[in-house]
Amino acid sequence: MHPKIPHWENKINEITTSFKSAFGHLDADQLNWKPSPEVWSIGQVTDHLIVINKTYFPVIDRVRNGTYKLPWITKFKFMVKFLGNFILKSVEPERQRKIKTFPIWEPAQSNIPGNILEQFEQHQQALIQLIKNCDDLLQKNTVISSPANRNIVYTLEKAFDIITTHEQRHFNQAKEIDAIRNSFAGNN
Repeated sequence: MHPKIPHWENKINEITTSFKSAFGHLDADQLNWKPSPEVWSIGQVTDHLIVINKTYFPVIDRVRNGTYKLPWITKFKFMVKFLGNFILKSVEPERQRKIKTFPIWEPAQSNIPGNILEQFEQHQQALIQLIKNCDDLLQKNTVISSPANRNIVYTLEKAFDIITTHEQRHFNQAKEIDAIRNSFAGNN
């Protein structure tokens, strides 16, 4: 087994538990509360994680069935490493700067259903299974493109690092939103 699989599984389980613990008591209105129109709600943050992670599933399916075509840039191994490290750094949990997401990864704009945390938990279990099923691809140092831009390339190992780090970043964002919601509710 690839040595990082247990690490990713633990991180995914930890973030799932954190989301449920921090927000599991909130109702649909609270999950959809936004401090301003341009800020995502906790529900939208959660939905965004499901949306973005799911875009990796068909990429891996195409790698498995031999229909996945990589761009020419993958011939330059230093670019694969550079781009992977760059993307990983950009999603680190310390949210110094806001980053605009690609349109395909935008969360739903309408009200998110009150069971979004249950959906998230189910998705997280599917993500863990996907990672475990990729052991052979990880052992081969498989390279993929970002689902959002085919010229952003990195190893599958780096993709799983990016996914788990990105989840922590957005948990922190959701906690910030909840703190604002709580202070707003306390003032009314």
